[in-house]
Amino acid sequence: MKAKTQLIIVAGGLGTRLKHSEPKALVPLVDSPLLIHTLNAFQNLDLTKDAIIVYPGGHESAFAGVLNTDFPDGNLTLVAGGKERYDSVALGLKKLSPDTEIVLIHDAARPFVQEQTVRDVLDAAIQFGAATIAMRCKDTILQANADGFLEDTPDRSRLWACQTPQVFRREIIEKAYASPKPTTITDDATLVRQSGVPVHIVESSHTNLKITTPNDLQYAEFLITKGLV
Repeated sequence: MKAKTQLIIVAGGLGTRLKHSEPKALVPLVDSPLLIHTLNAFQNLDLTKDAIIVYPGGHESAFAGVLNTDFPDGNLTLVAGGKERYDSVALGLKKLSPDTEIVLIHDAARPFVQEQTVRDVLDAAIQFGAATIAMRCKDTILQANADGFLEDTPDRSRLWACQTPQVFRREIIEKAYASPKPTTITDDATLVRQSGVPVHIVESSHTNLKITTPNDLQYAEFLITKGLV
């Protein structure tokens, strides 16, 4: 990674679906908050020292306390997020360092991304300008009509489940966010593609799960306690 790369962690979600009162990123996962596990995944890549953490508004002191405990020497930037993920990423982009060339955007709810996967998607973004990790779909996907009846069965060999991190040359992601706000897009790779830039796909590991429900949290705890991640 010769290009100056900066990490944006999107941690704006609340813990409602996890049945916790605190923000999702601060929910305990074995011995540390979820956010700390996620940041630790980037430690060996030297991406945590100037990372940008986008948190849910009103929770700055809680996030600052956690980060000061686990990253006392870091120069992390806390940014209050917006109403939707798109708004939160847009606010994070405004805090990039002037010399940043590559932007890596990752969900705080994915603590187990593998170091080699991050290296691969970074290399792809440097080469192609935009890249995302994704998992090949194992199940047959059904497309239904508005009435709930089977309408189409897409070719599974061409279907991927989108994940993060997603990585872009700075000028590409900033240009995509300079366009009018979309109404349905929920990830940055799709936004960039719609701006006219091809996005390269890097295959992800099966352990890169997103923690959304109590069952996800229990499974994540199992993986950690059994030494599987």
